Amino acid sequence: MKKLLLTAFAAFAMACSAHAASQDLNIDRIDPTDWFVGLKDPSVQLMVYGKGICEAGVTTDYPGVRVDSIVRLDSPNYLLVYLNTAGAQPGTMELRFTLGNKSKTVNYRLKARDMDGDKRVGFSNADVLYMLMPDRFADGDERNNQIKGVGKYKNDRNKPSLRHGGDLAGLSQHLDYFDEMGVTALWFTPVLENAGPDNERGFSTYHGYATTDYYRVDPRFGTNDEYRELVDKAHARGIKIVMDMIFNHCGFEHPWVDDQPAHDWFNRPEWLDESGGNGNPRGTSYFQTSYKLTPVRDPYASKVDLAETVEGWFVPGMPDLNQHNPHVMNYLIQNSIWWIETVGIDGIRMDTYPYAYEEPMARWMKRLDTEYPHFNVVGETWVTEPGYTAAWQKGATFARVDSYLPTVMDFTFYDRLNSAKTEETDAWWKGYNRVYNGLVYDYLYPNPAGVMAFIENHDTDRFLNNENYTEKDVKTLKQALALLLTMNRTPQLYYGTEVLMAGNKQVTDGNVRKDFPGGFKGDKKNAFTGHGLTAAEKDMQKWLKNVLNWRKGNKLITEGKQTQFIPHDGIYVLARQYGGKTAMTIVNGTDKQVTLPVKRYAEVIGNAATAVDITTGHRVTIAHDMRLDPRATLILEF
Repeated sequence: MKKLLLTAFAAFAMACSAHAASQDLNIDRIDPTDWFVGLKDPSVQLMVYGKGICEAGVTTDYPGVRVDSIVRLDSPNYLLVYLNTAGAQPGTMELRFTLGNKSKTVNYRLKARDMDGDKRVGFSNADVLYMLMPDRFADGDERNNQIKGVGKYKNDRNKPSLRHGGDLAGLSQHLDYFDEMGVTALWFTPVLENAGPDNERGFSTYHGYATTDYYRVDPRFGTNDEYRELVDKAHARGIKIVMDMIFNHCGFEHPWVDDQPAHDWFNRPEWLDESGGNGNPRGTSYFQTSYKLTPVRDPYASKVDLAETVEGWFVPGMPDLNQHNPHVMNYLIQNSIWWIETVGIDGIRMDTYPYAYEEPMARWMKRLDTEYPHFNVVGETWVTEPGYTAAWQKGATFARVDSYLPTVMDFTFYDRLNSAKTEETDAWWKGYNRVYNGLVYDYLYPNPAGVMAFIENHDTDRFLNNENYTEKDVKTLKQALALLLTMNRTPQLYYGTEVLMAGNKQVTDGNVRKDFPGGFKGDKKNAFTGHGLTAAEKDMQKWLKNVLNWRKGNKLITEGKQTQFIPHDGIYVLARQYGGKTAMTIVNGTDKQVTLPVKRYAEVIGNAATAVDITTGHRVTIAHDMRLDPRATLILEF
């Protein structure tokens, strides 16, 4: 099969000249759609689409711009033009394409930047990221619920795996809610075009992880201009925006799939030819990822294990991009820069980070680190051992390759907490001993504050994993959030937790991605106004709002020294100290009433006699031993 493919692609390349002689000079689009002057790296790769464009020549006489090289790919319908813009000023550049005796001039805009790259400041541990899915949060503009030209689909809020109609307008209309809650950064799941149709099994690409156009917001969410307006409005409230990106794969309906630019544009493309490009892997050499990420860091990894991780496709509907092809990687790198410059995002969350090739991804991060030294990127690194995760963080001396990745996701904390929440905290291993023992390994991280911790997200069961949660479950949720928001981490929340949204993935992922109450017409509950919420839901929302607003701008939490105490008699204590102030997070990890022996914690309590519990505003006495109710949570400041 591989021999047949090589022969086919050779014939494909030879056909380029034939197309040049027989076709008109067609230019359908150019990626990036425009570019910026004044970047530290002045080069830009233009990907030109057009039937038979491969043999065209390209020139320009725009001052300060030169054509460095032209790359002709295997497909006759693509042309790569590398420009150097080192001396260019903003303006409209004319690109002249010639093919035989035909010629065409295309205007291409070079833009001024809003600010130098070193002035862009990304999210940090001073922020709380609130993660949400635009399709499931709020429908602010019903006019975009049905859009032509993006695949056959329907909106049905009764079907957890179909689209529900949320959009950017819905987010824009509720920015005050985030501000009042004390949220300082929003992470949306991908907002770019996902034109794939609903499949026969009732699944859609509402989640956004199957990109079909890297330069266009999905029209069911809104427009590029509306995205920029949303970012500007968020910034006016002091709220940052984190953009979810995917370099590992694209969507099956991306133009690259029907017309592959080069034989090595994708990993393992053989089955596309075998299946006739219909996306059905049955009876073909379709190569599935193992989903096991350890071989990427394993010093003893076999070649077959490594290949199954990084060359295998995530799912049949998401073609696996080959980042070792430099033109693929240049395209992706430029796309991230384009969105930073075009809409002013404050950070990137990179999906499936270790599934992509390590060295090209490090090249991307080094490019961003050079251009935007204060920007931030968080990579999804789904392994639950801290030694693995730490090796992906920028500056890890024991890593084979420096990733230049500033922030990594703390699946260790999530994993340990997920076990601890159902256990009694004992004298050694169970309950909050698991959390304690996870933090013990923070010496592995070059920057522990640059580790993004969470208790749940869109890919996991919710912390309250079914609707029949108990009062004890809610108490345990408060304990988890108290630790998350006071420990030396960058915390991430998941939408709806503040009103006790529950669910698990047993049937479908959509069950942990339900609609936010009040975001859609006809909702009986409204979390924005409180209408219809139960007493428990209102209490949770108020409790979390108190903690978040106390945390906002609080250097005690973002810069304070951290001290943790081995769980004792079921009590776990974590303290932060800064500028003469102390915060103590105290959780009773048992189902019985226990006593906190103040003397044991004298090194952080000192001579303090009273403290304020910031969850309630009440003043409590800490001069003598304290009685703690079952599953009690205190966040004390003194």
